[in-house]
Amino acid sequence: MPWRGPSYPGELPTLGWQVLDWMMAYLAAPDRPEYEPFIPTREQAEFVLRYYELHPGTGKRAVRRGVLSRPRGWGKSPFLAAIACAEALGPVVPDGWDAAGEPVGMGWERVRTPLVQVAAVSEDQTRNTWVPLLEMLREGPACDEYPGLEPLDSFVNLPRGRVEQVTSSATSRKGNPGVFVVMDQTEEWMRANGGIRLAQVLRSNAAKIGGSTLESPNAYIPGMGSVAEESFAFWKAIQEGRTRGDGLLVDHREAPPETDPTDRESLVAGLRVAYGDSSDHEDGCVLHDPPCAPGWSPINRLVGDFWDTSNDPQTLRSDFLNQITHATDSWISQPEWAGCAAPDTVVGPGEQIVLGFDGSRRRNRGITDATALIGCRVSDGHLFEIRVWEQPSGPAGKNWEVPVPEVLAEVDAAFARWKVIGMYADPAKWESHVRGWEAKYGRQLKVKSTGSHPIEWWMTGGRASLIVRALRAFHDAVVDRELTHTGPALTRHVLNARRSESRSGLQIRKEHPDSARKIDAAVAATLAWQCRLDALSKNVTRRTVLVLR
Repeated sequence: MPWRGPSYPGELPTLGWQVLDWMMAYLAAPDRPEYEPFIPTREQAEFVLRYYELHPGTGKRAVRRGVLSRPRGWGKSPFLAAIACAEALGPVVPDGWDAAGEPVGMGWERVRTPLVQVAAVSEDQTRNTWVPLLEMLREGPACDEYPGLEPLDSFVNLPRGRVEQVTSSATSRKGNPGVFVVMDQTEEWMRANGGIRLAQVLRSNAAKIGGSTLESPNAYIPGMGSVAEESFAFWKAIQEGRTRGDGLLVDHREAPPETDPTDRESLVAGLRVAYGDSSDHEDGCVLHDPPCAPGWSPINRLVGDFWDTSNDPQTLRSDFLNQITHATDSWISQPEWAGCAAPDTVVGPGEQIVLGFDGSRRRNRGITDATALIGCRVSDGHLFEIRVWEQPSGPAGKNWEVPVPEVLAEVDAAFARWKVIGMYADPAKWESHVRGWEAKYGRQLKVKSTGSHPIEWWMTGGRASLIVRALRAFHDAVVDRELTHTGPALTRHVLNARRSESRSGLQIRKEHPDSARKIDAAVAATLAWQCRLDALSKNVTRRTVLVLR
């Protein structure tokens, strides 16, 4: 087994080794003229090891929901078919520990009658996983080793239990809890085609009996409201500590944001990253050292598809580079923003910065807008998230209000920590506090919005031309990579922003007024960037004086 070794990236015990051994022992590789055992790639094996991790204390499986996001042709469907077979027959249920302290697995049939489901919003989509699943069982040793196993065209009879296909008739699924569910192509599961409801029912059913689900999307289009998009939003909330939820494993890899589809060398490099072990490039994969042998995904052929002018570039980025790009009305695309990311950059105490602020209070309905304080280092234009206050999800967010004392304390702390030479704040609903900041700090600021109101910078009212100009300057700085940035909430808010045409020019908005996808940090960043531009144009930044003796 070429992938067995010290490369396992997790720190928790796992049933993954037993699951992998089971797959290779009992399943056939699909789409072969003669029988070959199914051998996962090293990349696939690493995912299995993470998916079947166990909590050391409880011995229970750590992952309840999985998302495996790779480009088209990577091999997601056959791989998920192999996992579905293992869930139906293999050692996927924790059964204690052996004498060496290693975890032991058993089949679901020892616990309950297993039902494994292959789900999609259409029957054609379920065939992506269903066809290789049948071939793996029919052509491999599984039928000989498991008496009563019958892989029929429309369902699979297990020695005890069943594997079945499921489509968007979500209401009919309530009484059929699956121990494991494949959810294929969830970037296409929308409210309109019943995908959102189907996903909710399948997950709820699996949760009742301690089962799990596994999604296999390509890159989703932001703003479409797909199941894949909502899963990524949940994952980001977990990473940022905005929810107490857990049990979600997201494995997404895309080509680097600097990948240039018009440059062959850059495009090939990006495709090799996206396709990993499945890349057929003669130099092997780029994931492992030494590299794995070439796979099956035709990199040179995909280059030709990118240069076919009849193909849509955004679709190609999503399908083959697996890049989460942007909605058709996005203000800034994900590759553009990611190209400016500088996650390891630190702005040290005493450095010269400017601030941008956009605040809110409370809404009578819907979700309260966020309040954001963003800094920008004057010397190089690095934007950084100082603090973003957002309404928590779930019960913790009921009747939530922006904690005004915390906001005021954070602003005071920023002035104490850095050398703040300017601050622009949209005063809407914060007029008295902005006036207080002007009284407290106005005289020390080197760059001011106006003589009488050095901090007040309205993003509404009769200032449309100034707002349009500031937004354009920020957008151009991103596209031309004149700025860098850090901060998860800042990234979310910038990518949430939608273009809005006005008589004065392009402005930004939320996708709809009551949307939970906020843009306040994007507004604060725009104000901070405009403040920096004004500081540079007025030549008020700190200078170094060279004294000759």
